[in-house]
Amino acid sequence: MVDKLFEELKNIPQVEAIALGGSRSGEVFDEKSDYDVYLYCTGSVADEVRKAILDKYCSYIELSNHFWELEDNCTLKNGIDIDILYRNIEDFTADVASVVEGFNARTGYTTCMWHNLITCKIIYDKDSRLQAMKERFSVPYPQELKKNIISKNMSLLSGMLPSYDDQILKAVKRKDLVSINHRTSAFMESYFDILFALNEKTHPGEKRLVSLSKKLSILPADFEENINKLFADLFANPELIENDLAKIIFELKRIL
Repeated sequence: MVDKLFEELKNIPQVEAIALGGSRSGEVFDEKSDYDVYLYCTGSVADEVRKAILDKYCSYIELSNHFWELEDNCTLKNGIDIDILYRNIEDFTADVASVVEGFNARTGYTTCMWHNLITCKIIYDKDSRLQAMKERFSVPYPQELKKNIISKNMSLLSGMLPSYDDQILKAVKRKDLVSINHRTSAFMESYFDILFALNEKTHPGEKRLVSLSKKLSILPADFEENINKLFADLFANPELIENDLAKIIFELKRIL
């Protein structure tokens, strides 16, 4: 079924390439695994064009969601979910280049799009532009990028007036549960960005970060234990959070 869908998507004039991400891009998946599909386009594809194709293969369609990227979130008629994301190929190339070649650090998740590109499985590539992009950015981890990610995100963790550790402690004192959760999430985004950069590995995204990080060669002492303790104390023992944060930051600084 999905192969027939891909054949129709290939015929859309604006579609330059189609790629699979997530588990379907590798070897560890089964017949129930969801599909993460990326369409690299030269221009926008009208809603009605996409819907006319999707109606043939999907039992449920959410058209043109804009939560992160432009995407159609659907369930195939065989019951498997499929997310189809539409990317302007020029804009995407420029975004990855700004990181890999321009060494621009973000506040968390800096190298996610780079990771998505170099690990994707190409299904269709009309003029080999996606393959050329993969080859262009299949380079050793830039040392300047590594330095910039660590510097920017380390300042966000601690040591500056707006740093996350101080924001978390202020939220704890106010008993602002929403703010505690929000700032702790931001803290973790920068923390893992630093870890992957330190190991010169592209960031795999937001899922299974603890288990994936345990495969890294350079890891803080008591890595998983310290993270688990922080989250356990956030609401049960808020008086211990300052010490929890300090320990996570101390162990991270020791390996930098």
